[in-house]
Amino acid sequence: MLRFFVLALLLLNGVYFAWSQGFLRSYGLAPAQQSEPQRLAQQIKPEALQVLTLQELNVKEAPPAPPKPTTCWQAGVFDEAQGRLLREALVAADLPAGAWSLDPVVAPGRWIVYMGKFANAQALAKKSAELAALQLKIEPPKDPALRPGLSLGGFETEAAANAALATLVERGVRTARVLPERAEVRGVLLRLPAADDALRGKMEDLKPVLADKALIPCP
Repeated sequence: MLRFFVLALLLLNGVYFAWSQGFLRSYGLAPAQQSEPQRLAQQIKPEALQVLTLQELNVKEAPPAPPKPTTCWQAGVFDEAQGRLLREALVAADLPAGAWSLDPVVAPGRWIVYMGKFANAQALAKKSAELAALQLKIEPPKDPALRPGLSLGGFETEAAANAALATLVERGVRTARVLPERAEVRGVLLRLPAADDALRGKMEDLKPVLADKALIPCP
């Protein structure tokens, strides 16, 4: 009985070996082939397979660079002629779409409470000392044509300037008067809504058409 069991076990092992090696393939008995053609047939979307170099793999795995910081800048006001030249220069510079705009704007006039003109620097210094003794804030006028003189305050309307003058008279100021320092200006305002370092660098090349108007942060 034991001999029969051993012989049967040997026979089964021999059959399994022949089956596993494909010796019985002609009888329809053989395991599924795992050679390369069959493996390729089992692939899903093999056309999507990419072979990358180590350098390309490092580039793909690198995190995306953070966006460059941007800020809003503006300059103006430009009158009609200045705005036309500036627009032509901006178009010729081939800046990115939406990088700039020229927006119509009205800059209100400015009125000041004014004292002057004084005969010389000594007279100006003397009056400045008198006003300082009254604890009044003074500054030179922005209009060079009004110098040497003193401004005791700037206002957007003539009415506001006259009201301020009345208050100053009550404090002892006698020779001041209200004058227009700047007329109302209608024109365009240059805006760079999201300017990065590269765009601000390009604006340096356009300084000749900025009419000495500096770029400043948007309010």
